[in-house]
Amino acid sequence: MKVNELNTWLLQVSTALILMSIGAQSVSAKEFLVSTVSEFDAAVEKLEPGDGIVMANGEWRDVELVFTGKGTADKDISLTVQTPGEVLITGKSNLSMAGEYLLVSGLVFKNGYTPTSAVISYRITPEHVANNSRVTQVVIDNFSNPERYETDYWVAMYGKNNRFDHNHLQGKNNKGVTLAVRLDSDLSRENHHSIDHNYFGPREVLGSNGGETLRVGTSHYSLSNSFTRIQNNVFDRCDGELEIISIKSGSNIIEGNVFLSSRGTLTLRHGNDNLVQNNVFFGGSVPHTGGIRVINKRQTIHNNYMEALAGYRFGGALVVMNGVPNSPINRYHQVDGARITNNSIINSPHIQLAAGSDEERSAVPVNSHFENNLVYITPEKNVFTLYDDVTGITFKDNLSNSQQNISGFSVKDLVLQKTDSNILFPKQLTKNVGFDPQTPVVSINEVGVDWYEKSKAQSKFEIQRRIKVDSESELVGAINSAQDGDEIHLSPGSYRLEKILDVKKSLSVVGAGDVIISYERPTLFVIHDGGSLRLSGLTINGKNAPDNVGNSVIRTSPYSMLKNYELVIENTKIIDLDVNRHFNVLNVAKSTMADSITLKQVLITNVSGAVLKLNKETDDYGIFNADFVTIEDSTFNKIQGAVVELYRGGTDESTFGPHFAVSNSAFTEVGRGRKNASKAALHLHGVQHTMIVHNRFENSAPIVIDHTVGEPVTHITKNSFVDSAAPVISELFSTSGSTANISDNKYN
Repeated sequence: MKVNELNTWLLQVSTALILMSIGAQSVSAKEFLVSTVSEFDAAVEKLEPGDGIVMANGEWRDVELVFTGKGTADKDISLTVQTPGEVLITGKSNLSMAGEYLLVSGLVFKNGYTPTSAVISYRITPEHVANNSRVTQVVIDNFSNPERYETDYWVAMYGKNNRFDHNHLQGKNNKGVTLAVRLDSDLSRENHHSIDHNYFGPREVLGSNGGETLRVGTSHYSLSNSFTRIQNNVFDRCDGELEIISIKSGSNIIEGNVFLSSRGTLTLRHGNDNLVQNNVFFGGSVPHTGGIRVINKRQTIHNNYMEALAGYRFGGALVVMNGVPNSPINRYHQVDGARITNNSIINSPHIQLAAGSDEERSAVPVNSHFENNLVYITPEKNVFTLYDDVTGITFKDNLSNSQQNISGFSVKDLVLQKTDSNILFPKQLTKNVGFDPQTPVVSINEVGVDWYEKSKAQSKFEIQRRIKVDSESELVGAINSAQDGDEIHLSPGSYRLEKILDVKKSLSVVGAGDVIISYERPTLFVIHDGGSLRLSGLTINGKNAPDNVGNSVIRTSPYSMLKNYELVIENTKIIDLDVNRHFNVLNVAKSTMADSITLKQVLITNVSGAVLKLNKETDDYGIFNADFVTIEDSTFNKIQGAVVELYRGGTDESTFGPHFAVSNSAFTEVGRGRKNASKAALHLHGVQHTMIVHNRFENSAPIVIDHTVGEPVTHITKNSFVDSAAPVISELFSTSGSTANISDNKYN
């Protein structure tokens, strides 16, 4: 045989051997298509390295999937689906996984909740965890326990060297962390997990502690290292509580993430030696949007970008906390050795240093450095608030366009320009100062899954359909068949309702002319989970309500509501709510939360109860019933109870609300009813932000405000009090005197 022929023959033989090897491998790798849980369980028992389970398209309801096996680095064991997005896991369902080199992808959890502590868990038992395993291209959407304050995780990561990437999580509305890295055994510490390229979509204000989007560790294990990397994720409107990301362990890297209009901060709550770098915060000037909060030892905050962050106090753009001397493990450890370098803080008015300083938190920051940072603010102002001695922080080579009350700053006229990633930076040469504009910024299109739509911001009352009704039966029918965004127009006339109107969507009821509504049931409207209500141009008369104690015009569902609602009453009269005692305009139930309640240009008269009864969360856990309550240009006459009873108890500091504002309104004969327990025209307990401006109080009970947690902002200015007592402010926990601004009021 000639040399060329021999070479050809050898090539053919070697090619055949390679193909035979590939064929043998493909034959040995098995794929199990399953359509039931029993088939799934049987397939799990047969899995070998390289094998996979494929779940058939359709709805899998009330399934608790246990996925286990031992793959290898080059032959993982997979759990996937026929068609991504076409396998819906619903009802009381979850997935637990344990073993080695497992891969999960393509599932959608929706229309249900987990019956256990997690939707997806990287363990089956405490002793049987997943290692070297991956969950990718999975969706969890509004998969929340129906009891608002029942706690669970959506994802609980255990074991070591696991990855959670390119997933889509949105709409967690019950208490509990969206994704938690658990360190409760040696099997899960020093884990080296990766959490990357995920879309963390909107999470509504929970109204209590326990609304974090992502947490690594807990205070109990906070002196342990986790070595978790959180990288290139997008956090979009994650508003659950003060801490968006809560780091409670050591040696983690939080890098390259983007925060979009998210209320709260990336908080280094416990643990040491963490690195926070290359992150971008776009606040959009949304209230309480924050940046980075620093606690503990040897934290590095480098090359982060923070723009239009409106938060203050613990929720500011950059917050360096005071600690507790010899702190217990679950309190505040002193900031020691922090390095805060090359960050840009743009049009964010609050940088807080030695924050939280009080009798307990008296350990000021030490051995720390604030260097090469850019602070830009328009209009020009000082953005630093110093709550205590900050000489333990060295300020050097920083740049600002505005004079600051901190040394170590150069002040220059700066003109900003914008990159393609919307990063602002000075046109002038500022080498080694501020955020590097060449830093890659992950886009929202690079995270999550490409086959599942990301959440879009939309007003609850954005009109989709206008529906005209002329009778009671048409009104009942229109509300029963309502879709989100419906605006129901009532023709002029009188409407006497014999049925309660159940509001299960976001809808508006509008009077097209002179419209009078009376009703014969204990309430007119009930707002259910998922409902919101706007009333406009109506007259509502309570004269035909039953002779019961505790009637109302509007009430919330008596059951826990997962979704926050909105209520707007405008250009409306509400009269004669006095057939019996405690007839309220709005009466809410425990475990319900209003994002906002607005009364504008309303006349409310002759009421035996309260107007807004928002005081059902009396467990003193820091929970409350409404976040923003606003009253404008309105008149209240002969209200026996308080116009507003708004209560937030306890001393928890994990949330920002409630907020209350009333302006240009008149209160006459308000709050002096014999059954008014608060003896107040307005009773605000634990409210964090209060503005009472340009109002008239005549022959009315006093404004009663109880300051509790935090540093409440209270302004009572330019009001007129005629035959009415002056406001009463109580400091229930502070010993430093009232922080309220009561000025420029007139008393007669």
